[in-house]
Amino acid sequence: MNNFSWPDSPGKTAFPVAAAGYPLIFAAAFITIVFALLDFTFLTLVSLGMTIFTCCFFRDPDRLTPKGDGIVVSPADGKVVFAGMADSSPFTDIRCLKISIFMTIFNVHVNRIPHEGTIKETVYYPGKFFSANLDKASKENERNAVLIETEKGKEICVVQIAGLIARRIIRRIQEGDRVVRGQRFGMICFGSRLDVYLPADSKIDVVLGEKVIAGTSVLGRLT
Repeated sequence: MNNFSWPDSPGKTAFPVAAAGYPLIFAAAFITIVFALLDFTFLTLVSLGMTIFTCCFFRDPDRLTPKGDGIVVSPADGKVVFAGMADSSPFTDIRCLKISIFMTIFNVHVNRIPHEGTIKETVYYPGKFFSANLDKASKENERNAVLIETEKGKEICVVQIAGLIARRIIRRIQEGDRVVRGQRFGMICFGSRLDVYLPADSKIDVVLGEKVIAGTSVLGRLT
């Protein structure tokens, strides 16, 4: 029995890269070539290292997503820095479960849909750029909130939060879009955080400090 599915079509290359990274990669590669032609050995090596790092940062590997009724998968690679009750979410003042995932610059930064459903609402909040591992980042940093309504009427909120050096939040979904679990929907550049809000009666399957993988790791289950 097949318990996993491909939410997106598998890539055609051995090292998939997010489209947002191509301009930076090409720019870094061009500078490396210029330094090499000018015979600036040290600068060439430094620039080559930055080019390789940029390629690695914008890597976008294909992911298999687990099947199952009510399963909520991680929207990001990283470490769980909060898992518990919250008094509210960006879309409601009702108590709910909150799971926060912190991404370092070494994690894959492509974000994925935690549960299938319809995009009910999206809201952008301008804000500050505190370190994303701090609790106050959830309410004070620049962020982009997405509300997903499942076929059973449950609501899930996922929030992309800018970090200390993150300055660009990318979201490629709109209100009314139908989405599937594990589907790519955007990314945040250079270190950041994602918060997931679930109904209070949901079950959490992760613990504080656990490392999770976007589209693959199960954060919890809707009841």
